[in-house]
Order: sequence, then C-alpha cells, then structure tokens
Amino acid sequence: MNGDKARPHADDLAWFKSSYSAGDGGQCVEVATGSGALYVRDSKHEAGPVVSLAPEAWAEFIGFAARHTA
Repeated sequence: MNGDKARPHADDLAWFKSSYSAGDGGQCVEVATGSGALYVRDSKHEAGPVVSLAPEAWAEFIGFAARHTA
C-alpha cells in the first residue's frame, strides 16, 4: 500500500467553471471537489490531465491570486 487516495474518474465529478468565463474560447479552468481533494482541469481539454490538490493548497492558491490581480 502506498498511501495514495483513489482518484475519482473525471466524468464522475461535478465540474464548475468560473462565472468570469465569457464562453468565447478564452483561457479558463474548471474545478470539482471529491474524495477530500479539489480537482482542476483545462475547460478546453476535458479529457486532458487533471491536477488534484489538498483543500488547504487550493485555499492558499486562491488567496495568492486574489492578492496579485492585474
């Protein structure tokens, strides 16, 4: 046993896109939660790679992004 949590299949997750996404093909990510982790993927490549993060790491990233807006 290696201690890794089983990762759910991407199709089994409820994905959410930012309300700031204009739907015009711009850059956007989708986020889903499940199994004690948060998952992030490129909304234009739904079958592509998925990054899993601990909830604390996601919260830290969101805080950083909010402090460093353009």
